[in-house]
Amino acid sequence: MPGTRKLGRTTDHRKAMMRAMVTFLLENGKIETTVTRAKEVRAMTEKMITLAKEDNLHNRRQALAYITKEDVVSKLFSETAPKYKDVNGGYCRIIKTGPRRGDAAEMCIIELV
Repeated sequence: MPGTRKLGRTTDHRKAMMRAMVTFLLENGKIETTVTRAKEVRAMTEKMITLAKEDNLHNRRQALAYITKEDVVSKLFSETAPKYKDVNGGYCRIIKTGPRRGDAAEMCIIELV
């Protein structure tokens, strides 16, 4: 279930961070972050892509309520979701890149497959 990790943030900060990271991932195709954040982002991104597979007004409004940019939602419904029409999940890939220099946090790249 997405949203079970606290990530050392308050609830509002954590929700805002997740919304921003999901938006950036859908906009750019890949982002670099820590492994625990990437696992949370993957869960929410896959929910958004699954939601966008059926293009109707209700699903668009639900996506707009979570994703912070309207043009990203348009891209999600018109380009990204049709690409995964026959796939039942596993839209994101996490590739570990090693420890971060400053605090040795395990880093990774999360990207759309």
